[in-house]
Amino acid sequence: MSQNKYFSIEEIKRKLERYCVYQDRCHKEIEIKLREFILIEEARNQIILHLMEHDFLNEERFCKSFARGKFNIKSWGKQRIIRELKLRDISEYNIKTALKEIDEEVYLATIHRIAIKRNSILKESDFYKRKKKLTDYLIRKGFEFDLIFSTVKNVLEKKKFKCKFNYRCFKLK
Repeated sequence: MSQNKYFSIEEIKRKLERYCVYQDRCHKEIEIKLREFILIEEARNQIILHLMEHDFLNEERFCKSFARGKFNIKSWGKQRIIRELKLRDISEYNIKTALKEIDEEVYLATIHRIAIKRNSILKESDFYKRKKKLTDYLIRKGFEFDLIFSTVKNVLEKKKFKCKFNYRCFKLK
């Protein structure tokens, strides 16, 4: 039999402050965390307002860091980032602001880099099956369809992609 712990509003504020300091959070994550504590609606609103006033909870900052992180670390495309932000009930304005964090030149170089890497891993010898597998992979990563098709065409035809960055955009060893 588990015992329920009771916390004061100040204790809950401190717990949520630590929760928000650990990494940027959106409103939906905070509301889910607040459900763990049995609170009336007025107390929930007071806690959320406190977090916003003291800049522990900032949706725009969350969106920007989310988009940067998912693109730089997981190489997600813009469509996947948009879908994930919409799942977190983020406004269209904040989504557009977050996508501005992604440099277009780096974005194009990234899709080419991961397409070439994936193409080198694929063991399929049939051209059309290989093309389908590569296309499906890039769709799952969340890149735009027109960009996927042009990239897949270039990669399968072994055309070079010009970019101004130090890492290799075409050949991977």
